[in-house]
Amino acid sequence: MCGINGILRLDSAAPPVDGDVLVRTRDAMARRGPDGHGAWIAADGAVGLGHRRLAIIDLSPTGAQPMAFDGGRFRMVFNGEIFNYRELRAELAAAGQSFVSTSDSEVILALYAREGTAMLARLRGMYTIALWDERKKALLLARDPYGIKPLYYAESGGHLHFASQVRALEASGAVPRDLDPAGLVGFLLWGSVPQPYTLRRRIRALPAGHHLFVRAGRVGEPVPHREITRFEDAPAGALGVADALEDSVRAHLVADVPVAVFLSAGLDSSLVAALARRRTPGSLTTITVRFEDFAGTPRDEGGPAGEVAAALGTQHVVRTLSRADLRDLWTGAAAAMDQPSIDGFNTWVVSRVAHELGFKVVLSGLGGDELFGGYGSFREVPAWNRRASALASIPGAARVWPLLAEPGARSRPKLPGLLRYGRTIPGAYVLRRALFLPEEIAGLVGDDLARAGLAEVDPEERAARVLRSAGWDDAHADPWRAVHLLESSLYMRDQLLRDSDWASMAHSLELRVPLVDITLRDAIAAHGFEPARTGGKAAAVRLAAPEIPAALLTRPKTGFGIPVMEALDEEMGGAREGLLSRRLALRVLGAFGVDMRVPVGR
Repeated sequence: MCGINGILRLDSAAPPVDGDVLVRTRDAMARRGPDGHGAWIAADGAVGLGHRRLAIIDLSPTGAQPMAFDGGRFRMVFNGEIFNYRELRAELAAAGQSFVSTSDSEVILALYAREGTAMLARLRGMYTIALWDERKKALLLARDPYGIKPLYYAESGGHLHFASQVRALEASGAVPRDLDPAGLVGFLLWGSVPQPYTLRRRIRALPAGHHLFVRAGRVGEPVPHREITRFEDAPAGALGVADALEDSVRAHLVADVPVAVFLSAGLDSSLVAALARRRTPGSLTTITVRFEDFAGTPRDEGGPAGEVAAALGTQHVVRTLSRADLRDLWTGAAAAMDQPSIDGFNTWVVSRVAHELGFKVVLSGLGGDELFGGYGSFREVPAWNRRASALASIPGAARVWPLLAEPGARSRPKLPGLLRYGRTIPGAYVLRRALFLPEEIAGLVGDDLARAGLAEVDPEERAARVLRSAGWDDAHADPWRAVHLLESSLYMRDQLLRDSDWASMAHSLELRVPLVDITLRDAIAAHGFEPARTGGKAAAVRLAAPEIPAALLTRPKTGFGIPVMEALDEEMGGAREGLLSRRLALRVLGAFGVDMRVPVGR
């Protein structure tokens, strides 16, 4: 796990790659890779690659990057882990390929030399790749199907700059920091910046599951190599649900350093911990963070997590944080945040604990709600769609509904939008997940910025595009699978996974998500998402990990929350969660130098 960056000259009249800019960008990501660093600039100054290393697989110098292959024809920097690299290596070795290292990086290079971009579909893992072909004078940029690992790029001054973090590109001094209306408005709509936008006009994210080539001075369009909206047919002899889950956890334990597990009081992390414990000789460390504000309430993680740890026989570590602790920690988290988000502080806090315990790798249960239908949205989005459609059939209802809903709008700000948005599945999803609705944006940023931003990031169209990419229209989408794809493609990808990356890497920690795995998802989908779809998430967890205490299976869902706004703004302690999120959004923008100065009511 690492930080990668590079510069490629696009205009032959532009100066050669500036080594100071390359290194300044690289070292802005020092926390992503404290174990080593490297840089390479071509003899003609046309391209340069930089790398910060967090050594997880092949800890020796032979795993260092930038890595050369085939006599220097190929050079690569790579961020991530390929969990099936041993199987791929064995296949290549059987075909006569020799290796210098035991790293997964060298396997990528050897596979690319043999198969080109076709090899991307064979990689099981989380990754971003930047690979230079000296013979073809072409640069490949690629990103994993879920977008677990980020990659950003910008054209400026006749060069292409790319890096693992937006802040690293900003630190280069070579990329303008102009505010992007689409990034700002997108954040206010969703609570995170929707890909491919960022808060900066010149900087774009390479879309998840896509790759692009840069050659002859031209940055090509991103091309998909594996989209999660497409469901692959299960091969003959495909694993059952329980075996597929254990197989994914097994794969995600591949490392040359110890691996721990984040354990909350939820089913997802308990499932991961149980399956990891089976595969871990000796003791497995589980880590739980408690908050004094939640003591004695259902949101207290400590008791249930401790029961799970005791049942599994793990070495369990618990840290308890006070409101004062959270206030102190917030400043560091805001400084580490790579793009604005109303989430991620919880991961930043627990990652800090894991780092203090000396771990470099930790497993998380992130993705279980998307995979097993654990969110309320799986029920609420179809239900709101049905209700809104029924109400809309009443003559005059669309006209009078906003007036009827106005009394409840103070505590439920999106209620007046029910008939406007709820009549389609994408619109109902917007109601469920949006932070602010489109009609509220002008009041936050002004008419001009709102108009410019909404022209590019219309939220209902964005959700509808996900369904169209799966080959569905709104009328023919299976509502359960539709919500699965919407939550996986939008909320999880743009918020949860991105936040997990910056929040963990700020502490030089690799966070792995075995429930966010395309091989696993295809196996679960092949079984119709059963038994979770019919019996709920608990049915799938019970099937895969019966050693988990039975009481946890019936415990009401609470989520891994953190009392951040209660700590930062004590007068908001009794406010509804949605209003707390709105206040937090404006505070986050302030940390990025965007001062909204707009009050959000209680």
